[in-house]
Amino acid sequence: MNIIIMGAPGSGKGTQAALICKAHDLPHVSTGDLLRKNIADGTELGKQAKAFMDAGKLVPDELVIALLKNRIAEADCKNGFLLDGFPRNAKQAEVLGGIVDIDVALYLETDLDKLADRAANRRVCLKCGYSTSADKAPDGKCKECGEPLVIRDDDKREVVENRLKVYAANTAPLVEYYKAKGVLKTVDGMQSIEAVNAAIEAALK
Repeated sequence: MNIIIMGAPGSGKGTQAALICKAHDLPHVSTGDLLRKNIADGTELGKQAKAFMDAGKLVPDELVIALLKNRIAEADCKNGFLLDGFPRNAKQAEVLGGIVDIDVALYLETDLDKLADRAANRRVCLKCGYSTSADKAPDGKCKECGEPLVIRDDDKREVVENRLKVYAANTAPLVEYYKAKGVLKTVDGMQSIEAVNAAIEAALK
């Protein structure tokens, strides 16, 4: 089964992707991880991607597709895979459709305002990586190591709201694209991790 998973930043997409892969014995194909691995390994495609990234530019779709094509041709993807981080828009979805059939497009539907609130409330410990919400740490200290908890730049409300705005603009046509293809499965992503996972498993049957 070839699955793609779509969800806003902070929707729990990574957590659900890991659970799906474990339950169905599927490789988790993340475009971010693919780029990092190819750059670290010094592959030809990795060198080309690094040149764009070093120049502060987005890696072109053609390059990402070439990386994906190589990855899904590997033996562990023979019986399917879960794709995360691509496509990000309808144009990319059309290109992807030209190289592989997608059986299920999972969409974690979320309340973007609540996601922004959740991110703005997140506090992390830079020393040990512990993460919690501000209301659960009134003293502002890490319960694991006692260091001060901070708001990451990525979690500042204006940054999160901008990221969610871009996401919403790109994702609406993408959701419609997979709906028209008859492979879209929408799940309420605002539930607990367990409830979301149960809904996903029901959708995959």
